[in-house]
Amino acid sequence: MHALGNFTVSTPRPLPVIVLADTSGSMSENGKVDALNTALADMTQSFAQDVDGRAEIHVAIITFGGTAKVHLPLTPAASMQLLPLVATGKTPMGDAFDLARELIEDRQKVPSRAYSPVIVLASDALPNDGTRWEEALERLLASERAKKAQRFALGIGAGVDPAVLRKFVADANMKIYGATDAAEIGKFFRWVTMSVSTRTRRPDPESAKGDPLPPIDLDELL
Repeated sequence: MHALGNFTVSTPRPLPVIVLADTSGSMSENGKVDALNTALADMTQSFAQDVDGRAEIHVAIITFGGTAKVHLPLTPAASMQLLPLVATGKTPMGDAFDLARELIEDRQKVPSRAYSPVIVLASDALPNDGTRWEEALERLLASERAKKAQRFALGIGAGVDPAVLRKFVADANMKIYGATDAAEIGKFFRWVTMSVSTRTRRPDPESAKGDPLPPIDLDELL
């Protein structure tokens, strides 16, 4: 009985997934923000059902449209409530990068036992905050904790600037992806969902950062 009393069940370690969602006015065109809402809802619902792995997926959404803000605080996927995104204003991407870095560096929200985070940037990649987005991105990539994050980038629409997305990914071996319609936005987020969920089930989710199986290479759309 004494041995049974000392038995403890290990709890899954948090795996943070942080989505940087462009909600600027240009995202209101051609149903882009509606498709993004649908894709995020599907992704978070799938994460909520992912309870068999070594990691517990936590999700945060940072929006940048007019202002950058934490739309959804970092929350276990199984208990989150997602409010729809609304597109308006300019594209303060730099402020979103700073919010992401501050979140990742906050050890109350992302404890030391957490797995390295995943950061997903979904944007038409047309920041209009001067050089601020580049300066903030440099701070993000220089952060001891944030630079270890796995980064995925999706360019939405026909006017994407791929240079912005490539700087965000900052990895010559990682592709950037493009979506010209709602179906392709959904396909990208399904791939991200599969990649993260696969990672939770591996023997070491920290060393295995997902499968490099791209949906659509942005270069093929330009």
